[in-house]
Amino acid sequence: MLKTLDRYIIRQFLGTFFFILVVIMLIAVVFDLSEKTREFATMKASAREIVFDFYVNFIIYYSNLFSGLLIFIAVLLFTSRLAHRTEIIAMLSSGVSFPRIMWPYFLAATLLTGLSLFVNHQILPAANKVRLAFEEEHIRATYFVDAKHLHREITPGTISYFESWKAKEQMGFRFSLEHWDNGILTKKLNADRAEYDSLSGAWRVSDYVIRTMDGMTGSIQRGYLLDTIIDLKPSDMGQRWETSMAMSSKELDAYITSKIAQGDDDLTPYLVEKYQRTSYPFATYVFTLIGVSIASRKVRGGTGLHLALGVFLSLLYIFAMKLTTVAASNAGLAPVLAVWLPNVLFAIVGVLLYRQAPK
Repeated sequence: MLKTLDRYIIRQFLGTFFFILVVIMLIAVVFDLSEKTREFATMKASAREIVFDFYVNFIIYYSNLFSGLLIFIAVLLFTSRLAHRTEIIAMLSSGVSFPRIMWPYFLAATLLTGLSLFVNHQILPAANKVRLAFEEEHIRATYFVDAKHLHREITPGTISYFESWKAKEQMGFRFSLEHWDNGILTKKLNADRAEYDSLSGAWRVSDYVIRTMDGMTGSIQRGYLLDTIIDLKPSDMGQRWETSMAMSSKELDAYITSKIAQGDDDLTPYLVEKYQRTSYPFATYVFTLIGVSIASRKVRGGTGLHLALGVFLSLLYIFAMKLTTVAASNAGLAPVLAVWLPNVLFAIVGVLLYRQAPK
């Protein structure tokens, strides 16, 4: 059963966090609205779509994104206030141990971690799907991206290649389609251009040459236009990594599996998104441990000094997260390690600070 001390700390923790969250989100919406005023005035979206399709989901996304850091600041603020009023010293002097004081903090952190996990895996993908669809229709031209030298294994033994791909036009240049049987090339199509027809689902190739190999003999067929249906779509060429945020966990796993089967090795952003949905909520425990360990000590400068140190550590955490994700993309660092490493490193920092906290 929760005691008076537990209820007091939990109420202060959650109250401070949600107050900061509301203030920050209001500021974020005001700034974003001021930047997009001209776009909103010229686009065809209704006021209802702007409010409910975009900004409601905008708030859900950024609330969850910044929740860990806002929890850190909330812990620093109200714990520093407790220390400044010598309430921490009074608790310790009355025989309450520091680990006992930490108990309600971690109860509240567990509640917020569970909430963040639920939002990340259940609510946020659906919210992002609506938000990104709004951006796709009214703000951004397309989800898809241009690329070069694209190899895709459509089915076992059937391999396509584009020297260059233009996403907006849904068109690729220097296209080839190879059919292999037991390691032997049996048929190959080369075309100067291949364009996807979204109505029929077929590909129209231009200036093509088809070579058929049959043992020591073969044939060549040339033509100007040819419609062919293959199990390949423009989305298979590559999408902006943001689209992974609109996929449920099940859809994201299926997408990664399909990309691996197609021979696409550019999966790091999707793997980072997959692992980050779990790793980032657990940073709440790390931020709580560090925040209480720092702010529980009464120092000259009080809340201002604690807040400055908190902001510095928050920026350091963001830098570490960006550094490891870049290392995953460019230096071969495993994505699962990239998203969990900042938590592990800051957890070590938290333990060291905890050992220095007043007992």
